[in-house]
Amino acid sequence: MKVDQSVFQQGYFFPAEWEQHRATWLSWPHNPQTWPGDIDSIFDGYIDFVKEIAKSETVCINVADKTMESNVRCRLAEHNVDQKNIRCYNHPTNDTWCRDHGPCFLINSMGDKIIVDWEYNAWGNKYPPFNLDNAIPKHVASALKLKYYHPGMVLEGGSVEFNGQGTVLTTTSCLLNHNRNPGLSKQTIESKLRKIFGVTQVIWLDHGIAGDDTDGHIDTITRFINPNTVVTVVEHDRSEINYQPLQNNLNTLKKIKLINGQALDIVPLPMPAPKYHRGQRLPASYANFYICNGSVLVPTYRDANDQVALDILSGLFPKREVVGIDSLEIVRGLGSLHCLSMQEPAV
Repeated sequence: MKVDQSVFQQGYFFPAEWEQHRATWLSWPHNPQTWPGDIDSIFDGYIDFVKEIAKSETVCINVADKTMESNVRCRLAEHNVDQKNIRCYNHPTNDTWCRDHGPCFLINSMGDKIIVDWEYNAWGNKYPPFNLDNAIPKHVASALKLKYYHPGMVLEGGSVEFNGQGTVLTTTSCLLNHNRNPGLSKQTIESKLRKIFGVTQVIWLDHGIAGDDTDGHIDTITRFINPNTVVTVVEHDRSEINYQPLQNNLNTLKKIKLINGQALDIVPLPMPAPKYHRGQRLPASYANFYICNGSVLVPTYRDANDQVALDILSGLFPKREVVGIDSLEIVRGLGSLHCLSMQEPAV
């Protein structure tokens, strides 16, 4: 059931990713244009990702129909995935990036849950058609019998990052891009973020990394790992195109004070060496990890810095297993693990 903005008087907010999940939502990969020439090459890494999530929570997968569901379950069985935590929903999609087209779940202190149905336009009309993707939040709301609110503004889940204590991180290169909401000012967008997400502080970084077709999603550069701490990717090679933009982001973070008056704790993460496919720069980043109930799933790229990144994150998540997932084939689609997934909080 669609509701109006008065629902936000009930104290809804977006909980941090490390809080308990009821489930993780995915949209099964099927679009050959996302991985031209060899979509099958991604499934080993993708199914490893599904398998790890399913060890500690329900995995809800959007599929086109019963035929696709049968294919999904056969592939999972071939990889010895325990399917007791797998649920398939007949929700057709154009593509697989559920972080951006999937449901945005908010909760409140009374144990209520609601979905925010942001507009989705495939990162500024880059990849039409996207009508099926744009309909996913309403389909999920119907399946779960949840109310939903439609703000009438374009926003992708990968463009916002939360500490669960009233702060959201985002980037000007994405949210202020003319291809999203050309009629909205920075002040109007910030006001909507505050009101709908239940935050009081909006932190703006500038740019993302080379190869990122989302115009700079925050989830490829800087992530909260607790209410006061972020990891942020840095490039150590001064000749690399990412060096200065990531230094600029780091310098901005160093100046930030949180709502509680504390400076941000900042932990640098390395970047992998530049990755290319058919001459195209890929947005490979260790910041695109996903925190699920039992583990932290980190994309790896067959790179010398894979273990460095895993060791850093292992030290930051002592109560969760940190697991590397080979994502070199997945990132050919210009996204990685966090881009593929959207958490549904428990209440």
